[in-house]
Amino acid sequence: MLSDRIARGVAAGQITETYFRWPSPQARPGARVPTRSGLIEITGLTQVDPEAITDADAARAGFTTAAGLRASLSRHRGSTYRLQLTHLGPTTPPRPQPGGLDEHRRRDLQARLARLDLATPRGPWTRQVLDILRRRPGLAPADLAAEQQRPVSRTKTDIWRLRELGLIDTTGRGLHLSELALSYLDTP
Repeated sequence: MLSDRIARGVAAGQITETYFRWPSPQARPGARVPTRSGLIEITGLTQVDPEAITDADAARAGFTTAAGLRASLSRHRGSTYRLQLTHLGPTTPPRPQPGGLDEHRRRDLQARLARLDLATPRGPWTRQVLDILRRRPGLAPADLAAEQQRPVSRTKTDIWRLRELGLIDTTGRGLHLSELALSYLDTP
């Protein structure tokens, strides 16, 4: 969701907000986004009129002028949203469960994945993403989106949700299944 440029700026204290154009909000206040520059929390989400964005707003978003910020937004469709951001510190990857995947952890994981599947109008999607990443380790988020014929922004949200469960490792190049995900897929 957040580019490396934005994440580095937030970590350095130079960027405190960013702007996106979406058909509907793709983030929520309180969400924590792991990035290469550390964990970033979305502390606010407000729909704004792009013409009301000032040079001071643009500076807080890492742009020199409001016109430059508006130009970057013009490439996308939808409403304009301001996300207020704060850096929480280093990203700590989920620790693997000792001793592999026991029955209790497996049932808990199945329930969480089922809730994710039910929460979207497109129906079950979690197993499909895990199966694709098993077949194609190191896949880039944009390639995963193309394979699923979904927007990249929505696919990145899916990746983030699975990463929060400890199923996807994004620390290297591309997307990889974690040991937990492999254990889950290998257990009937």
